[in-house]
Amino acid sequence: PSPQETIDILMGIKERYEQHHRVIITDKAIETATRLSIRYVTDRYLPDKAIDLIDEAASRVRMYKSPEALQLKEMVMNLRSIRKDHALALEESRHEDADKLLDREEELEQQLKQLRIGWDRATGPKVQEEDIAEVVSMWTKIPIVQITEAETERLLNMEKSLHKRIVGQQEAISSISRAIRRSRAGLKDPNRPIGSFVFLGPTGVGKTELTKAMAEFLFGDSDSLIQLDMSEFMERHTVSRLIGSPPGYVGYEDAGQLTEAIRRRPYSIVVFDEIEKAHPEAHNLLLQIMEEGHLSDSKGKKVDFRNALIIMTSNIGAELIRKQTDFGFQAVTEPQTKEDQSFKDMQKNLTEALHEVFRPEFINRVDETIVFRSLTKKEITEIVDLELDKVQLRLDQMNLNLQITEDAKSFLAQEGYDPEYGARPLKRTIQQHIEDKLSDIILSSPNHKNNIVTVDVDHTNNETIVNMQTLTHEDTEANLESQEHIDPITT
Repeated sequence: PSPQETIDILMGIKERYEQHHRVIITDKAIETATRLSIRYVTDRYLPDKAIDLIDEAASRVRMYKSPEALQLKEMVMNLRSIRKDHALALEESRHEDADKLLDREEELEQQLKQLRIGWDRATGPKVQEEDIAEVVSMWTKIPIVQITEAETERLLNMEKSLHKRIVGQQEAISSISRAIRRSRAGLKDPNRPIGSFVFLGPTGVGKTELTKAMAEFLFGDSDSLIQLDMSEFMERHTVSRLIGSPPGYVGYEDAGQLTEAIRRRPYSIVVFDEIEKAHPEAHNLLLQIMEEGHLSDSKGKKVDFRNALIIMTSNIGAELIRKQTDFGFQAVTEPQTKEDQSFKDMQKNLTEALHEVFRPEFINRVDETIVFRSLTKKEITEIVDLELDKVQLRLDQMNLNLQITEDAKSFLAQEGYDPEYGARPLKRTIQQHIEDKLSDIILSSPNHKNNIVTVDVDHTNNETIVNMQTLTHEDTEANLESQEHIDPITT
């Protein structure tokens, strides 16, 4: 049936469910159940899935949200506590206390009986739109905030949210955000995934971090990120692991790695790492996903990919990048026009290299090929700030405050950037120059709470200087003055 016919059906059976659950189901709840079931529950059909939504939402409201239910729960807990105390009093031969507890137990049992009678007779609470959204959230593992109207504002500010974790890469974040907004606005092809992208560019510039940030933004947690290393599917027979082995082969009963993961979490980001290394048969499976939005497993069950975001990363052109671009911080001193032209040349070369490896029908089904820029010195310094914020979060649990000079930040940025690996060595640099030294100080100072950790740099020995000092009332004013020279890392 159509959405309107489904609403008419639900209106017709509404009274029966109201009597069964002793609740009031609002018309808005019925409209919301129809709308959300169409959008989020894709593996079932109307009106069945909308009816189930109404049924479960009504049951939850009756059992957990009515005032009488909350009172019943509290009274049952009190009764259990009294029975436990009564048994203990008898065991310890405190007969006077046992008699009092027994009287209290009988009194509570009588009150509980009366409350249950009143609960059965009472007019139930209303089933509202947010109750339907809660059930959909339970079924699909999507946070409620993204099912309600608050999602609109979040999507309009998607770039801002992603930039809290990703430094630079304006073009990549803008392209991804536009695709997501098209999907949520209902303008994309309903029979294709939310989006399909190929990520190209130097290593260590934020490709993996962007996928993690997107998973948390769209679906609430990084568990919604499904990563497949395509170097494991280089042989023809290994491709069957994605959808499950065919009948008669070893492992036929085992579910496919890809199909089972999407069946369990249809709202996910699927990352195919190093896609160029996969066997052409794997590319054929991706063709079906990108064009039709579904894939059949070895048992013939259709798995829906329309609510998934497909991302393929590739190292195609890595050698071209190394030859064409002189990594490091020299890009900062180049004129902006020269830097932009260099990036456009790299973009063109990488796109040409991609067309040499993949067939035209594969390239044509990709929504967009995104080339990531190499990082500048300013961006590396911003990444240092982000990593130090993570260190401060761990220090907060020990009531320690981290303060680091700009000189020390520049030192960490210089040491943590590698021309070949991008920003990947930065975490090791912070671990070596700050965390290792700080761990020794913490272990040797048992009473380290409410102290300040200061980090500076010794250029003579080319290493950081990490100290801990106690913040007293007398030090407060001097500490505030020093803020002009020492940058506090706050969360």
